[in-house]
Amino acid sequence: MDSQKDAIKFALAYTGIVVGAGFSTGQEVLQFFSSFGLWSFAGIALTAICVIFIGRQTAKLGYRYDVPSHEVPLNKLFGKTAGTLIDYVFTIFMYGIAIVMVAGSGSAFKESFNIEPWIGTIILIVLVFFTLLMDFNKILTVLGVVTPFLVIAVFIISVINIMNPQVAIDQVNQIADISRTPTGLWWLDSITYAGIVLGVTFSFLSIMGADADKQFVARRGAVYGGIIFIVMLLLLNTGMLAVLDEANEVALPTLVMANAIHPVLGTLFSIIIILLIYNTVVGMLYSVAARFTTPYSKNYKLLLAAMLIIGYLLTFIGFVDLVNFFYPIFGYVGIIIGIALLVRWIMNKNTDKRLL
Repeated sequence: MDSQKDAIKFALAYTGIVVGAGFSTGQEVLQFFSSFGLWSFAGIALTAICVIFIGRQTAKLGYRYDVPSHEVPLNKLFGKTAGTLIDYVFTIFMYGIAIVMVAGSGSAFKESFNIEPWIGTIILIVLVFFTLLMDFNKILTVLGVVTPFLVIAVFIISVINIMNPQVAIDQVNQIADISRTPTGLWWLDSITYAGIVLGVTFSFLSIMGADADKQFVARRGAVYGGIIFIVMLLLLNTGMLAVLDEANEVALPTLVMANAIHPVLGTLFSIIIILLIYNTVVGMLYSVAARFTTPYSKNYKLLLAAMLIIGYLLTFIGFVDLVNFFYPIFGYVGIIIGIALLVRWIMNKNTDKRLL
């Protein structure tokens, strides 16, 4: 029973991280799925297979090698030379995605509470800094707290918008704007999105896997988290299609869905979006800092401060532009790691030596 509870705690923390970067604002779902119209459902099915498999394999890898950061898993997958190269590229873009999320918080504060973006980002940065001074297990608890509220909120706003659509289902493909998508190919963007999910979670998922008491916890926690994520993605995409004309015009489409029901719900969902962004930034910056320093050391604190200050300056580029730049490239890096996990799994199934 304790193992099952630990697996659920693992799943909630994992979901909290990936949802923050994966679809909390709705801009990500709009670009990678909803803009394909009804083909978005085929894309989500493909993404589901990839996300559940690679999440499970990543957690197992972290557990097996008891890793302190993502450096060891990458070296095990690619060898020392190639692993080091991918490690640095991966770390740079992981930091980039964290900054995208910080910029997203500025947009959320502005659109929801009419607080200037620069003030909103400072609020988030201060919260992130002090959270990252906490013990790792406390960080996991914090990351998992908001997830149940998110599941409920996504369910409510998605179902109500689906039942009261502004856009009829037979008109979706006419309104869908494929030029908004990264490649214009639904299957490639679906795989790329799965790569983004892996990229966002690989480091922290490896560390969580290592922190798990049993392989069961690491394995099941990743699978449970993946299932929760996919169900929420499916609901949100369906709801997004119901308001696709308005969603195309704003930076935070999920707020359109919430406000279409009631302004109070829009305000509540705004708070959830900000908390989810906070989750993702915490998870990713911890991973980057742990890669180069010993957690909670003086150098760790200095690196955190430097990353947050530089990140704050980069947010002035703009949220949507940052999403367009960082997400597809980071997705391709994630695809490379996902292919390596698949190859290692196949090798493991065809040899007596346990590789993973």
